[in-house]
Amino acid sequence: MKIYIQIILLFTAISLHAQIGNISGKITDGRESVPAAAIIVSPIGYSLAADTDGNYFIKNIPYGSYEIIFSSVGFKTIHKKITVDKPEAITLNIVLEEDNLALEEVVITGTMKEVSRSESPIPVEIITPKLFKKNPTASLFEAVGMINGVQPQLNCNVCNTGDIHINGMEGPYTMILIDGMPIVSALSTVYGLSGIPNSIVERIEIVKGPASSLYGSEAMGGIINVITKSPTKAPIISADTFVTSWGELSMDGAVKISAGKATSLFGMNYFNYNHKADKNGDNFTDVTQQNRISIFNKWNFDRLENRVFSLAGRYVYEDRWGGELNWSKKWRGSDSIYGESIYTKRAEMIGLYQLPTTERIFTQFSYNWHDQNSYYGFTPYMATQQVAFLQTYWDKQFGEKHTFLLGGAFRYTEYDDNTPATASADGTGNKPQRTPLPGLFIQDEWRLNDRHKLLAGYRFDYDKNHGGVHSPRAAYKFSPNANNTIRASFGTGFRVVNLFTEDHAALTGAREVVIAEKLNPEKSYNGNLNYVLKIPTEDFFLGFDITGFYSYFTNKIVGDFDTDPNKIIYDNLKGHAISQGVSLNTDLTFIFPLKVMAGISYMDVFQIEDKGNGEERSQQLHAPRWSGNFISTYTFPKGVSIDLTGNWYGPMRLPILPNDYRPEYSPWFCIANVQVTKKFDYGLEFYGGVKNLFDFVPKDPILRPFDPFDKNVNDPVNNPNGYTFDPSYNYASMQGGRVFLGVRYNFF
Repeated sequence: MKIYIQIILLFTAISLHAQIGNISGKITDGRESVPAAAIIVSPIGYSLAADTDGNYFIKNIPYGSYEIIFSSVGFKTIHKKITVDKPEAITLNIVLEEDNLALEEVVITGTMKEVSRSESPIPVEIITPKLFKKNPTASLFEAVGMINGVQPQLNCNVCNTGDIHINGMEGPYTMILIDGMPIVSALSTVYGLSGIPNSIVERIEIVKGPASSLYGSEAMGGIINVITKSPTKAPIISADTFVTSWGELSMDGAVKISAGKATSLFGMNYFNYNHKADKNGDNFTDVTQQNRISIFNKWNFDRLENRVFSLAGRYVYEDRWGGELNWSKKWRGSDSIYGESIYTKRAEMIGLYQLPTTERIFTQFSYNWHDQNSYYGFTPYMATQQVAFLQTYWDKQFGEKHTFLLGGAFRYTEYDDNTPATASADGTGNKPQRTPLPGLFIQDEWRLNDRHKLLAGYRFDYDKNHGGVHSPRAAYKFSPNANNTIRASFGTGFRVVNLFTEDHAALTGAREVVIAEKLNPEKSYNGNLNYVLKIPTEDFFLGFDITGFYSYFTNKIVGDFDTDPNKIIYDNLKGHAISQGVSLNTDLTFIFPLKVMAGISYMDVFQIEDKGNGEERSQQLHAPRWSGNFISTYTFPKGVSIDLTGNWYGPMRLPILPNDYRPEYSPWFCIANVQVTKKFDYGLEFYGGVKNLFDFVPKDPILRPFDPFDKNVNDPVNNPNGYTFDPSYNYASMQGGRVFLGVRYNFF
């Protein structure tokens, strides 16, 4: 009997063994193979990797239903359900999609070191080219508006100059870096993000809150770091061109060149807008006329032991003007026909060199020259600025737990203009401002264990006018598991005074600038609490990123627009200012091809000033309590996708004149955009859509546009309220709805 049972079991095993199948296929990104992708067969737990050509073969799989998981770094993980019910091999080809919004992207801005985003103790937000291509723009100034809590703000309705607000704080509190170098600052803040070719941008990193312990002055409100592509990883050729129904033309391109042990990336951006639109009928251009060209070149050099050496340079020229429709260059600087004309020339150089030593010691250097030749009506503003920067730091790993950073920096700024800012003490001559700013910094990142990480940093800077400035900071990260992360940070920031170079509202020609006293450096104290939650399920992935922030400012330099309608009076605040609030970002990805991102921010930004008869609270200009953004993408078969993007804002306080008939607070409004993209083989794609879908534009942006030189303000009959020409009432672009069409090409 026993022998019969053994024979039956043997035949049963042979029969079961015969009921097996195979699965094979190729893994690509839609154009090229994805090598070494990880493959897991659930629930049996069998795992393997694709070969260098993206091919895989899963053999001897028993009949049944399975879920196969495909993953690779930089791509979204794909889950495929399949039933094996025949011995013939089943073909399953997989196309992985780039994970443009992945939380694991490498970031450097928070700690000056390359770490994955989830490992950084400092919360960092990222824009990738894939993200800002969902709403193509002619400059990065507009693109950064896709980040929740970051607001590109136009400050003048005539020349359309502006700055970038982070958590409601004005542009001078935002430090703009290119490849970690403070290449964009002071005079060039308005134009620094214009003309950077999109084709050379790898990503944009944004840190909200003070970072002066690493980056020094101006980094007291936040940092925007533009990371350019490494030439070795860039496409051989890339191009992006679009036009709009308003007559805008944007051309962007880059080419990679190899020369021996060096690789170069050459990029160019050209933007032209030459259409005198006046939709609101005030006889002023709704949008400034612009003609801008920017050239960028970056070199990477191969060195022994993979040491780093890179050089980059950029040149920008721009001619922009706005004003009355019948203005031409012959009226430049006259008081007959009003126009604001700005010629800008700018040159930059950036370098990074790793010393040939056993220790990891890096030297960074940069230089920029900026020349501005401008007239605001008949008021001339001629200014040049040169900034040289040198920084050396030692990057050291002590054991397995301590990552140490020690460095020194020196920034030298020379600024000259035709205003009282650079006049000699007796007022008879010119005395350019020369500002040396040396600094030392130290930072230690301590991994207590897999769940806890602590960062401590300190910086000391010495300014010849203000003396020594101390900037400590601390951060803590707690990750109980892969799906939950808590970050807490505290830091201080400082900003030395560069009033004229930073506040272009003072140069519109509409108001006189008054400096009430000698200005002291500003200081800030900031705390942030950040919580990241990931909820992965079989049907969708849901991510939450919520941050509470609080900043306290002393010696804040404020412009008083209210006391006298013809003046801007600058003074250190006799009191303090506060920026506080909470922001929430959500990220929802379904197993079907729909991805949604949405963010909402609540901010309360105000100042409390002692005016002698008690404290008075006033709300910050251009800082809405409520704002948010949204990005939604649905991908159809055959390479077609549709993107819906937008930003919305609640009421924000605006600069008004006494007895102004215009409301002090803007209305709720939303700027929405839609785009359809069709991808073809060989890296070619066409796109088109509508910007400002709801055709929203502000009302009455310019007061008394018919009398821009205030020649008739003293007429009590026709001007009983004493209104003066004022173009600063701004909360959104005057550019209404428009259609755009474009084409992109990338060849690897």
